[in-house]
Amino acid sequence: MKLNPAQLAKHLQSGLAPVYVISGDEPLLCQEATDAIRSAARNQGFSEREVFHAESNFDWGLLYEAGASLSLFAEKRIIELRIANGKPGDKGTAAILEYLQRPPEDTLLLISLPKLDGSTQKTKWAKALIDGTASQFLQVWPVEANQLPQWIRQRLADSGMTATQEALELIATRVEGNLLAAAQEIEKLKLLAEGNQIDAATVQAAVADSARYDVFGLIEAVLNGESSHALRMLEGLRGEGQEALFIVAMLARELRQLASIAQQYSQGVPLEKAFSSARPPIWDKRRPLVSKALQRHTAARWQQLLIDTQRIDAQVKGQEPGDPWTSLARLVLTISGVRINLGT
Repeated sequence: MKLNPAQLAKHLQSGLAPVYVISGDEPLLCQEATDAIRSAARNQGFSEREVFHAESNFDWGLLYEAGASLSLFAEKRIIELRIANGKPGDKGTAAILEYLQRPPEDTLLLISLPKLDGSTQKTKWAKALIDGTASQFLQVWPVEANQLPQWIRQRLADSGMTATQEALELIATRVEGNLLAAAQEIEKLKLLAEGNQIDAATVQAAVADSARYDVFGLIEAVLNGESSHALRMLEGLRGEGQEALFIVAMLARELRQLASIAQQYSQGVPLEKAFSSARPPIWDKRRPLVSKALQRHTAARWQQLLIDTQRIDAQVKGQEPGDPWTSLARLVLTISGVRINLGT
């Protein structure tokens, strides 16, 4: 059944469902909902965790086995199933439907999905997750540009902080609809603010105090095709202790938009219309930059680059071999338009 994300905290206090589904394309909100469920599960004794990435070659028998096998180290466990493309296929559909018919005791299944379109929501597996009694389905919607100042105000209020309207609008303008960036700015402002009040001067000071190499600057350099500059910025971010996972998430967000826009454009949708329908929309002042980037690769190539971020995400988390920083460097150069010899 459907569960409003705003009701999640209260719901988790009353007990846990056998299955949770987080669906959406806003990384921060999806991650926070997932973290809340994990935290509640840990508090109730779910101390073991298995993570499955359902890609094209995924063995769906692993879900059967995980659901049927007894835990060796804990009485309760979490199984995380991440379906990045939102398409489990016939085998995945059968596995999900069978799991929902008999959810194992002392096991919590946490499924992560992108936003599902209307036709996908009508499939057997999606309807079973959305309407079934064993699952709680959370649809995470993006925060629209006109809602962002209020979202920032509420997030500050949750931390015991207040802000002037001018300060809220300055923050919203700086982050351009990016909630991950907004959350990062808020954390910085909490350190710089005197007392619990944030005004425009505090925001301006935070901007001036920004690190020499910031993630937003990296993304602009990548989109602009400044490969050498982007690579130096990536090394600078690494040297300053920036977490690779945050960089991966930010690049994935950009690539998700670029892949979607490129796909629409390849199907005859005017670029300006694709920009306006993007979520979040592409701001006017960024459109020339994004247009320049789109000329570099085909729609299929943008989609492949997005898939590459999933592999780097797994490297950061130790789930795949390889150095994530090396992979990030390759990704940054490729997006910028440099041809990479995979044999080197």
